[in-house]
Formats: sequence, C-alpha cells, structure tokens
Amino acid sequence: MNDLCADIGYKSINHCGEQLCGDHVDIVEQDENSTVIVLADGLGSGVKASILSTLTSKIISTMMAQGLSLEECVSTIAATLPVCSTRGVAYSTFTIIHIIHNDTAEIIQYDNPHVIFIRDNKIQDYLKKEMFIDGKTIYKSVIRLQENDIFVAMSDGCPHAGIGMAYNFGWKLEDIAAFMEGLAPVGYTAKTLSTILVDEVEKLYGHEPGDDATACVVRIRKRVPMNLLFGPPSNRDDCDRMMSLFFSKEGKHIICGGTTSTIAANYLRKPLKPTLEFVSSEIPPIAKIEGVDLVTEGVITVNKVLEYAKDYLLDNETYEQWSFKRDGASLICQLLFEEATDINFYVGKAVNPAHQNPDLPINFNIKMNLVKELSEALQKMGKRIKLNYF
Repeated sequence: MNDLCADIGYKSINHCGEQLCGDHVDIVEQDENSTVIVLADGLGSGVKASILSTLTSKIISTMMAQGLSLEECVSTIAATLPVCSTRGVAYSTFTIIHIIHNDTAEIIQYDNPHVIFIRDNKIQDYLKKEMFIDGKTIYKSVIRLQENDIFVAMSDGCPHAGIGMAYNFGWKLEDIAAFMEGLAPVGYTAKTLSTILVDEVEKLYGHEPGDDATACVVRIRKRVPMNLLFGPPSNRDDCDRMMSLFFSKEGKHIICGGTTSTIAANYLRKPLKPTLEFVSSEIPPIAKIEGVDLVTEGVITVNKVLEYAKDYLLDNETYEQWSFKRDGASLICQLLFEEATDINFYVGKAVNPAHQNPDLPINFNIKMNLVKELSEALQKMGKRIKLNYF
C-alpha cells in the first residue's frame, strides 16, 4: 500500500436571492483508502434544485460505495427522481471522482464542466471514454495517481461567471484551468483551492451570482502524522508513560497547556522558555521547548482553534485570519488543517485546580468537549484521528 491520501475540499455559493444551493457535494468513504466524491447540479435553482442534487449525490455515492455499477446508479436515479414537467428532464447533472486504494482515480462525468486535471503543476489532457446509459452520454476516465495530482470538479455556475459583465461568454473552462494551474505550485490545501476559485467566481458575478456555483478539489498528497498533547494525566504516576508514548510517535509534536508543557520540559530535561510576545490580544503567547515543534497555552487557545475549524468546514471566511498569523491558535491551525493528515491526540484527564474557580468560564467538562468537538471537526476535514486519554 502506498502512503498517498486524498485531500478533499469544496465550496458553494447560492444563486442570488436563494436560501438553498442547487448544487450538492457528497463524500462517502468506501474503506480507509477508497472514497467516492459526487458533485451534483440540480435542475434550476432554489428548493427543487437542492432536493434534486441532494438526492442524486446521495444515491450515487451510497450505491457506488457499496460496489454497484455506474449503470445501476444512473438507472436508479432515473427511476427515483421526479421528471420536470416543463423540460422533461428527471435529474441533475453530476461528476463522480472515485478514489480507489489511493492508487487510481475513476472519473465519471455527465453534463457538468469537464474535470480539470493538473499534474506536475501543468494542465494535463486525459482520455475520456464515451458511454451511453439510459439515453445519456457519460464520460469515464481512469487515471493512475501520483503525489500532487490535482482534480478540479465544478458545476456550470463557475464557467457561467461574468457573462455580460467581465466576459461576453463567461469564464471559459480553459481560463479557469489556467487560473488553477497558477495556484498549483503554492501547495494550498484542497479546501483553500476551492475557496479561492469560488471567491473569484463570486467576484465575476459582481457578488450577485446568476447561478449556483460549486467547486470541489481533490489533491493527492503523502500522509503526514501529527501529535497533540493537551493536559496532564489524571494520575501523576502516568506522566512518564504519557510523555514516552507522545514523543515516540513520528511527526511533529504540539503541546497545549502550562502544566502540560512543564511536565514535558522536565521529561525532556530541557528548559521551558516562555515568550512575552502577544501576537494577538485574544490568544496567550506561545513558549518554546527544545525538541517540541509548538508549545501553546491550553483551553483558550484550543477553543479558538475549534472556532476556526468550524468556519473552515463552512465558508472558510476566517482563512486569512489564521493562515498567516503567528499566534498559538493560528500556528496550530496551520499544522492541523493544512499540513497534517493523521492526528494523534494525547489528552490528560487531570482536573486543573485553577479551573474550579466558579468565576472562571472553564471547567473539566468544557476541556473534554473541546477535544471531542475538535476531533470531530478534523475528521470532517478528512483527517484520521486517534484519541488517547490518560
């Protein structure tokens, strides 16, 4: 088995005046190394389009993840979804990217703009086999994966951007491809690439989109382990065992919490050097221990990381706040959101006496909930998470 994995990110904007998006992206993990990604574009916009695209993506992703054939998926959609009385069309258009064993990508496309494929930071053409299923022309491609391959799928709201405004005939697919090609060498995550593309689409619409627009990016990358230590163990006798397990793991090491960092410094026999530089008025300053990649304060910092994580999963609007800053929370975000693929949490369950003050909004349950919510958010980003409690 190779050490590759798929980094997947997407973003949508709604048709101006609509509360629901007519596009829908569904991601289903078939197993640890295989994933089905479906981007569906429902007919029209608003509620009806949203229902059509959601049903289409759910049906296709679920059936394909269970190993059923494309023909069966399409036939099921045709039989399940209602037919539009005006246009006589039953279901939405769709793009499927099926990552198999992190080794092969199977791309299936019906009436959406063709997937852009970037390899070695250059746009690549790829073979598309024409198929006819239930009277529909569907294109199928199979590509062997390499590190740093990028696939960009989108709904037709993206190339329609700017019609009659910035462009006479919209933002052509080849121009979108050139735009994404320019971003490929930077090393952005899939989520950030999809955000940059959709933000540009929104600008071309004059911030009043004339159609729902969605971009879904898949970036193939190597697995990167990361380790985060948060809180001292409930039993003091477990300190050495906890530290031994934490530092024996490959990958970078992040320590959150004053008491925890003191224990780690004693274990490593290295001085704990606090910094008094307040990069942010909201976040306590970081510290330094030789042999540790990042040392931060505990609950306040991790709570801010959770805030950023929740936004990252939605509109990614705070990206510019944390992606370049050097405070503790921003640095943790850069490591966990952008760099890590596999994250090991080492969580101490000791009760901090300072947190038992009734005037403080911090208690043991809040700390445990922070870990639970952050690990769940990271899992939704596609990270592999392992929790270890002491």
